[in-house]
Amino acid sequence: MAPELDRDELAPLIDHTVLGPETTTADVAAVLDEAAEHGMNACIPPYAVEDAAATHDDLTIATVIGFPHGQQTQEIKRREGVDAWKAGADELDVVINVGRLKAGEDDVVRAELAELVAAVPIPVKVIIETALLTEEEKHRACETAVAADAAMVKTSTGFASVDPGDQRANGETVSSGATIEDVELMSEYLPVKASGGVGSYDEAMAMIEAGAERIGASSGIEILSGAPTAETE
Repeated sequence: MAPELDRDELAPLIDHTVLGPETTTADVAAVLDEAAEHGMNACIPPYAVEDAAATHDDLTIATVIGFPHGQQTQEIKRREGVDAWKAGADELDVVINVGRLKAGEDDVVRAELAELVAAVPIPVKVIIETALLTEEEKHRACETAVAADAAMVKTSTGFASVDPGDQRANGETVSSGATIEDVELMSEYLPVKASGGVGSYDEAMAMIEAGAERIGASSGIEILSGAPTAETE
């Protein structure tokens, strides 16, 4: 079992996130302030990066590329990434083209990722959207991320269109967010960011025990509230 992490140890592993379609500038400002106060990172929409970098230069700021469906062209994803880096992003979370992976076009997926990775001097996390993939496809998605020299793989956008409790033909239950099984599989390839549905300290620690090195969550404050403080250990 992984050792228990206190708040100070856990906070730098959390990307405190706001990415919903109705996200306002006030929402972004609140997440940035909370991340700064509690020692977390922040994951915010691309339009907000430049202002965030100017007002919170002490934060690690991540943003998303090809979000949420990954269907932009290779050139657009590259340009999105370069623009975000120049605006001040410290990390990029890019969504793979799930349809092309499912069609067996792994070389196209790899080339798209590799072009983005090569275009920016900052870490690129690859969102493979586990809810939409079979186990075999998850392996292939991770393999393309490795081949593209990505820094991490990430489970989910949190916006996959699946119904809770759905099952694949093989009986596997589908989750739109991170699962222990997916984190274990993905950690065989690269460091993992577990994202989607992680809302408590116990859930975050379960993901870390499974191999996650980063947690993506809109509920960063709630997660930290359940963590022990250094003084009480």
